[in-house]
Amino acid sequence: MKEIKTTNAPAAIGPYSQAIVSGNLLFTSGQIPINPETGEIPNGVEAQARQALTNVKNLIEASGASIDNVIKTSVFIKDMNDFAKINEIYAEFFTEPYPARSCVEVARLPKDVLLEVETIVEL
Repeated sequence: MKEIKTTNAPAAIGPYSQAIVSGNLLFTSGQIPINPETGEIPNGVEAQARQALTNVKNLIEASGASIDNVIKTSVFIKDMNDFAKINEIYAEFFTEPYPARSCVEVARLPKDVLLEVETIVEL
């Protein structure tokens, strides 16, 4: 097992790693839409989706992999009514064949953000 760390994604806000490599797989912890340079959270679901996915991309790249190697994503959203808006931003980051995905509405997320994204990546 190997830990992956980068300053280009938010630091862990609890007792967990940003990402872990096990065998030929990278597991990213859930990324919320914190700008790692400023610590700010953007307003609006589209801006938050873009920031969270940028954080995921930066974390994956810190491992030496590419976002094109993502095989599975899990997306946790505050409001299922935002599903279409999130999908529009999601499609800016992923291309066909798209990774497998779960999308779940949750009651609350850290720092009261609107979404969180985690991935499994083949190295």
